[in-house]
Amino acid sequence: MKFTFLKTTCFAFATALAVASCNEAPKGDSATITDAQQAADAAGQTFTVDTANSKIRFTGHGVGKNHPGTFKLASGTVSVEGNQITGGNFVIDITSMDMEEEGEMIDTKLRPHLMSGDFFDADNFGTAKFEITNVAPYKPSEGDTSLVEGANFNVSGNFTLKGETKNITFPARVEQDENSLKAKANFDIDRREWKMNYGNDKTLGDKFISETVNIEMDLQAKKQ
Repeated sequence: MKFTFLKTTCFAFATALAVASCNEAPKGDSATITDAQQAADAAGQTFTVDTANSKIRFTGHGVGKNHPGTFKLASGTVSVEGNQITGGNFVIDITSMDMEEEGEMIDTKLRPHLMSGDFFDADNFGTAKFEITNVAPYKPSEGDTSLVEGANFNVSGNFTLKGETKNITFPARVEQDENSLKAKANFDIDRREWKMNYGNDKTLGDKFISETVNIEMDLQAKKQ
């Protein structure tokens, strides 16, 4: 009897932890956001982004809930000279948004709302763009270590979304060989910088939507 009670209690506790974990907002490096900068002068060897195997994952969150999804890349290139990234850009297909959650509410309410003028306004801004402005070695310091394992560069670039351009800087792990290049990053941005203000009012109670959006970038490119 005691064993059954203990087993049930442990199961309930584990389930509660799992649910709590799922509802916790994902954490990323805090991206620095400034005004738009001059684009880098790309030079050297060109690597073409493998759009089939690259993606941008985002997670928006509210009170006790997360809503992750992904975007496909429409195109992109990265330029490298002497093992140093000199420039590049890639285009994100906003209309390709794919929500990870399933169900009628996601398909008929959440996704259409995210695509509306309250958020991405996909009818008027079907793509977003990231253009590299600078890449410098990443040097972790005490109390300021990237959540990306093996981060070796700080990447800065102009991010254009909904017609608004801001420069963002974040740590990334970049791996390169003669024929390929891979980059991973995990960072947080404030959506209000791109005129996405909907739901960001704490007086809304459980309908409040955080201004912080987590971005996970998985970029793969091949020598042209």
